[in-house]
Amino acid sequence: MNPIMQTAAACLQQERQQNEAHALTRLRNALLRLGVRAELRDNDSALMIPRPQVGLPVWVFVGYGGAFYSWQSAEKRHPISDVAGAAQVLADYVGR
Repeated sequence: MNPIMQTAAACLQQERQQNEAHALTRLRNALLRLGVRAELRDNDSALMIPRPQVGLPVWVFVGYGGAFYSWQSAEKRHPISDVAGAAQVLADYVGR
């Protein structure tokens, strides 16, 4: 791959990562409004939601080409365009 192509690919990758970080930040803020603690982790590439009782935290990622929030090994997902709905589904999922 020539240097121009490498630079273009790196720019696209960086833009994708920024879009995912912004989506996770919006979800975190919506969860906080519902009283659910959530933390951005791993260079803003994942959202960690601790469970209120004993249990492993839920890790949320942006997947499916940036179209969905996904968790539980991508078995669960919600459209990224519905941040409030995703927050409510996740709040219910973690037992809040």
